Amino acid sequence: MNISPNIQAMQAIGLSRQIGANNVANMNTPEFKASRLMLETGPDGYGVRPQSIDEDVAPGPLVPALQGEMDQDGMLSTVWGMVEGSNTELITEMVSAIRDERAFQANVAMVRTGDEMTGTVLELRA
Repeated sequence: MNISPNIQAMQAIGLSRQIGANNVANMNTPEFKASRLMLETGPDGYGVRPQSIDEDVAPGPLVPALQGEMDQDGMLSTVWGMVEGSNTELITEMVSAIRDERAFQANVAMVRTGDEMTGTVLELRA
């Protein structure tokens, strides 16, 4: 049993979680654009691997923010204005996290099964 595709899948899932964590960490950063991991089929049609990391170009909502303005005397004052907020959707990130967790568990089960099968074969040969 070849567990290499399962290992590749778990690595891709780990990268997906890193990207999701970055999105959540920056969801309150003005003008932050969320990223998405695109996957492709692995070598010989087995497993998955990262294809690309794409930035979501959809605009975020307008949110109030303090902005600095220079008056005629050269004094800086702050005023409330509107800026584009992050386009990260927490619900989307949570759904992705659950999907990744289940996929990781399935791949771990396959690796564990392969390990048990190898042990059984070795015991039969002994």
